[in-house]
Amino acid sequence: MAENNNEQKNFFKNLHTDQYKWNDFFLIPLIVTIVMMFVGQTGVLVISGILMKPIINDNNVDFLTIFQQYFTFTGIWIIALLYCYFTKKNRPIINALTPFCKGNTVKYLLLGLLIGFVQNAFCIMVALLHKDIYITFDSLNLSKVIPLFIVVFIQSSAEELLCRGFLYQRLRRGYKNPAIAVVGNALLFSLLHAANPGVSPLALLSIFFAGLIYSLMVYYCDSIWMPMAAHAAWNFTQNIIFGLPNSGNVSPVSIFKLDASTARGSFAYDVGFGVEATILAIALLIVSCIIVYLWGSKNNKKPTEIWN
Repeated sequence: MAENNNEQKNFFKNLHTDQYKWNDFFLIPLIVTIVMMFVGQTGVLVISGILMKPIINDNNVDFLTIFQQYFTFTGIWIIALLYCYFTKKNRPIINALTPFCKGNTVKYLLLGLLIGFVQNAFCIMVALLHKDIYITFDSLNLSKVIPLFIVVFIQSSAEELLCRGFLYQRLRRGYKNPAIAVVGNALLFSLLHAANPGVSPLALLSIFFAGLIYSLMVYYCDSIWMPMAAHAAWNFTQNIIFGLPNSGNVSPVSIFKLDASTARGSFAYDVGFGVEATILAIALLIVSCIIVYLWGSKNNKKPTEIWN
């Protein structure tokens, strides 16, 4: 019996870091993450709905609807930053959002934007060439497109803040093997989209690999700015530029419009969820993960240790 107890103690000693506390058990930060998401979005949704009511009309209803949908994620930023600041044990997470981590630079921010745009545009171009979808130019109204880019960035970066910021760093603090943090938050990221319109097992798998590549960016590039930008560029490209579903949601305002009546499903396009829920997108994301992993391993890249 004593030998079994020693083996159990050694197992947990090898699993956990010296900083591990009871509230580092993975379910605790997971629950906190979900609560912050729900409270933050709900609060801003209610407030913005009240403020928008007097100004909404037939001319701006489409723009304000999609604007509000993305803007509600501002609440996640507010709640997460306040929580991390006022709970001393979580305060180091704020450092991970600043240039304290050496990869949080304009260079990696711009590289993230480029990666997200190229990845998504590639998937869309394949779907177009395969004649799965047809799109037509609608309009380019910068007074709408620029504000929408800002709120799309807020939305995407808020999801990164929760998953690759808070949850990832909490798992890194509690568990020795970084794979637990890398894979664990990618799983949550996928599950957060489980209730989206048109979701399928293929869609969830694709979102998991998206979460995985963003996690690897944080680990090997020491940058959360990079996945924030890549995530925003991916969403903005498919939803606001090309008018395709973004995780199942179609924007009523976009530069190009999709002819949904002629869209067909294939390896490059999913009628209900867009290019994300496809074999093509999954293959592209897996290749991206391999590239970042090989680059990081070859150059012995390691992230800044914010918990020291």
